[in-house]
Amino acid sequence: MKYLAVISFLFLLSSCKKTDQDLSATTQELYGNAIGTTYSIKYFANETKDLEPKVDSLIDLFNQSMSTWVPDSKINQINAGKDSVAVGKEFKEVFDFAQEIYRKTDGYFDPTVGNLVNAYGFGADGKKEKVPQDYQIDSLLQYVGFYKLDMVPAGKEDQYFVESSHSGIYLEFNAIAKGTLVDYIARMLENHGITDYLVEVGGEVTAAGINLEKQQEWSVGIDDPTQVAGQRELVTAVKLKDKAMAGSGNYRKFKIDQESGKEYVHTVNPLTGKAVPSEVLGVNVIAENCTLADGYATAFMAMPLEKSRRLLPNLPEIEVLIMYMGTDGKLKFETTPGFNQYVKQPIL
Repeated sequence: MKYLAVISFLFLLSSCKKTDQDLSATTQELYGNAIGTTYSIKYFANETKDLEPKVDSLIDLFNQSMSTWVPDSKINQINAGKDSVAVGKEFKEVFDFAQEIYRKTDGYFDPTVGNLVNAYGFGADGKKEKVPQDYQIDSLLQYVGFYKLDMVPAGKEDQYFVESSHSGIYLEFNAIAKGTLVDYIARMLENHGITDYLVEVGGEVTAAGINLEKQQEWSVGIDDPTQVAGQRELVTAVKLKDKAMAGSGNYRKFKIDQESGKEYVHTVNPLTGKAVPSEVLGVNVIAENCTLADGYATAFMAMPLEKSRRLLPNLPEIEVLIMYMGTDGKLKFETTPGFNQYVKQPIL
């Protein structure tokens, strides 16, 4: 549903290093691949802790549960119409958060948009050379609507079934599950007594405590959405402590229709079924947890700018930066009032 590449990280990966604050604390790092993207984790501990197996276990749990890129995952079994597919509490947690965001954004965040994402060639079922015609979009819209799904207990503890009032729905959590994986990794670190860390999965990040190497809050940069491929320019940096941030942007993942020459972006508007560019180029959301930040970032990318302006005052639980192209052809910025307290460097 989206490609999360609008966040750059401003910390340096380094080997175990003593800190001024606590001479027994060492810097420890993990990085690798996760749910179709990459991850990096930096944390401080008073003793060496080999947490890579636990991270791998969480990644495998999410892959097998809700990755549409894993052929026999639970979510793919559900999408294939298989009966009585029991899913676990991590699936329900994502489902419940998605339902909340779906409701609060008037349907602009909708995990049932998968058939349309696939039709445009951005999904897991293979690339398509042609974009769908209007009549095909209209036909696929009957399968869109998160209200058509529900979760019910499966009769065993922490086991649930997904019930659908409409067959043929293609459910995907690609626009929110990375954030939830970040939250799960963060909880695991805290369960091991780690209080100073930064976790990133596919550009989604949560930061706790401080960066003990620098004796300051964690710094996270936000990319300029107008940069061309191969560049890495920042528009600002934010400081995070016990907060999460996620970003969404269409400037790195789009396709050009070979016949019409028109550009189509990977963020599909679930209300219209269209995947056409809008004036909104990038969104960053700061929230208490990364699941919320992730889902809302997608919603505001799909949403018209004026709709965002009307909706944001009703969402005090998040702070948002929206980057858009003005009528003068210049990059513009709008933020909620609280976003500015996190800004480390002035927006250019």
